[in-house]
Amino acid sequence: MAPPATASASVYQRESGFSDKPQLQRTGSNIKDLLHMDSLHVEAGNVSIDPSHHAAAPASWQRTMHLAFQSIGVIYGDIGTSPLYVYSSTFTEGIKNKDDILGVLSLIIYTIILIPIIKYVFIVLWANDHGDGGTFALYSKICRYARVSLIPNHQPEDRNLSNYEELEGTQSSPLGRSKFIKNKLESSTFAKIILFLGAILGTSMVIGDGVLTPSISVLSAVGGIKGLHGDSIVYISVAILVVLFSAQRFGTDKVGYTFAPAISLWFLFIAGIGFYNLITYDVSVLRAFNPRYIVDYFRRNGKTGWVSLGGVVLCITGTEAMFADLGHFNVRAIQISFTTMVFPAISLAYIGQGAYLTRFPENVRNTFYASIPKPIYWPMFVVAVSAAIIASQAMISGTFAIISQSLSLGCFPRVKVIHTSAKYEGQVYIPEINYLLMVACVVVTLAFKTTTSIGNAYGIAVVAVMLITTSMATLIMLVIWKTSIWLIALFFGVFISVELIYFSSVLFKFTQGGYLPLAFAAVLMTVMGIWHYVHKQRYLYELRHKVASDYVKHLASDASINRLPGIGLLYAELVQGIPPIFPHFVRNVPSLHSLIIFVSIKSIPISRVLPEERFLFRQVEPKEYRVFRCVVRYGYNDVIKETHEFESQLLENLKAFIQRENYNNLMIESAVAEEESLEQLPVVECEGRLSWMQFVDRAMVEGVFYLIGEAEVVARRDSNLLRKFVINMAYSFLRKNFRQAEETLAIPRDRMLRVGMTYEI
Repeated sequence: MAPPATASASVYQRESGFSDKPQLQRTGSNIKDLLHMDSLHVEAGNVSIDPSHHAAAPASWQRTMHLAFQSIGVIYGDIGTSPLYVYSSTFTEGIKNKDDILGVLSLIIYTIILIPIIKYVFIVLWANDHGDGGTFALYSKICRYARVSLIPNHQPEDRNLSNYEELEGTQSSPLGRSKFIKNKLESSTFAKIILFLGAILGTSMVIGDGVLTPSISVLSAVGGIKGLHGDSIVYISVAILVVLFSAQRFGTDKVGYTFAPAISLWFLFIAGIGFYNLITYDVSVLRAFNPRYIVDYFRRNGKTGWVSLGGVVLCITGTEAMFADLGHFNVRAIQISFTTMVFPAISLAYIGQGAYLTRFPENVRNTFYASIPKPIYWPMFVVAVSAAIIASQAMISGTFAIISQSLSLGCFPRVKVIHTSAKYEGQVYIPEINYLLMVACVVVTLAFKTTTSIGNAYGIAVVAVMLITTSMATLIMLVIWKTSIWLIALFFGVFISVELIYFSSVLFKFTQGGYLPLAFAAVLMTVMGIWHYVHKQRYLYELRHKVASDYVKHLASDASINRLPGIGLLYAELVQGIPPIFPHFVRNVPSLHSLIIFVSIKSIPISRVLPEERFLFRQVEPKEYRVFRCVVRYGYNDVIKETHEFESQLLENLKAFIQRENYNNLMIESAVAEEESLEQLPVVECEGRLSWMQFVDRAMVEGVFYLIGEAEVVARRDSNLLRKFVINMAYSFLRKNFRQAEETLAIPRDRMLRVGMTYEI
């Protein structure tokens, strides 16, 4: 039979019963036993590594200051442009008492001090996952310490990775409290589900921010054009949004160097204008630093004051971006840039606007532009539009990055991820998501028309992510940091109380637009939940029906199995053994390449895996049949290389493994003699490992071919209606309308054979 070298093909058959018992190992439902029955040998994947060589060297102050400057343009666009709309969103019915200005200004100042500075800059940033931040980084950090992942693909070898060292140290002498909580998390399915739902809810809210931030920022900036009102502002904003999303395919790297100077100029402008307004109109607004005005504000306004918190909370939009985008910078850089540039600038902006409103309270609906001195109005307008676009760009890029992380952890349907920068791995572009975001932004802008209406929706997304971050950070303090229980109680009590008060306020505006981010979150969580659920059930099915160890020995004695020249890579997700799709392939196509490697792409709950630790090999007995298993491990921020580069890395690591095992020369010579296609291969007289090297090199010349295991998943006939709907209809729809595995892995079609079968779960 000719090898599948000229065209892609497909073998597909329903196979749910697995009647051929001698070939397949069927077990009970004890997953814990399955996980420990077959793992890769630790020594098979070990590479001599000097741990100190890979330890991250402390960044010099020069580099830290450079990163601090760069961070201004990447992560502060959102929080920096909040002065465009905070006062108008807070005083939606106008200013009835001038003392209310002091109350709201005091709320703004202390909200910024409490949440962005104290909570994020000085506490939460340290909960990073080896330099990476965000909801999924927190979830991955917890999964690495306690086995709370819903997919049971943990292997003992994973703990030998360099990036596991930090958490290994904490496990050697755990406190009673930490060990107790860890055991409870690992033994409770409910706790695992809650953690997973919290992670995808936070992710969904951040994606919702990716829709709302461009809409509210661009609308606010365009609203400064004098003489334009209503629909004209909306249509110009839509045009800018379409151009912005259309330019995403070029990546942010080409314009990244302009971001920091542009946003720095924005901060200088708003700080200067704020100081001018403070001196010109009313220096006495500095009394707002006295928190007594907050108490007076609520006494005077009651429920109205509580509802107005939905506008005040917009002053901290983009705070989560500081944590989510941490991977491009470091903690010290963000601490320096926020405390020395961002906080003083936005504080002066709000103080200056407050001083202006004490003189002209009737202009509250257009506070920002009305308070700009006339000589610099148009230059400020240009800078404002630029800052709004940059703020939008930051959130769009963040949305792409977080979906890429979700994809690597099996929580999102397959999409095409394009890496737009050779310098920064985190800069990605996802075409399908980009156009969905564009449509959503345009629809939101046309439907809501004003920043006040969008602000009602925006607040819910902002505060919901903060609540999730507070909860996960508290859990990390309990089980990983082992902080004093009194400090943990203080952290959790203060921040969860403040954020719940804000959350109750923004929920009050549910019918006025607040439903939008919840609707986004519901749709995204449904998609992510369905995909992850079926992904998990499919993995468990393969684990229960993995191939028995004697099956390959049976193949070796079967004369009807032809060996073809070249290397066959059979892709499967199972990491604990040989997948059930292999015997199905052999029964339909009774031919195997001269070298077979079962390749499993596995996501590890760390940000990155060192290249020299990525590949784990083990040979399947009998050795003369030349069948290997390989687990290829990626962190959630790692980039899967192009096909030719991946092939080269995999085979180089295979040869390194063979060298360590020092295989026997006679074994390979006798095997080669059976293959007509390789009978010209010269006999090598030196050590056995060299003859294996030459055999692998010769197989590489013959070609590398891909056998893709594509399983269709259907619900068992005795399943209830909900389960049938989720698996047979919802999951099937997602699977058919998103990309296939070979497309996301960029596998060349002329070297691919798709092997399909049906799993009944």
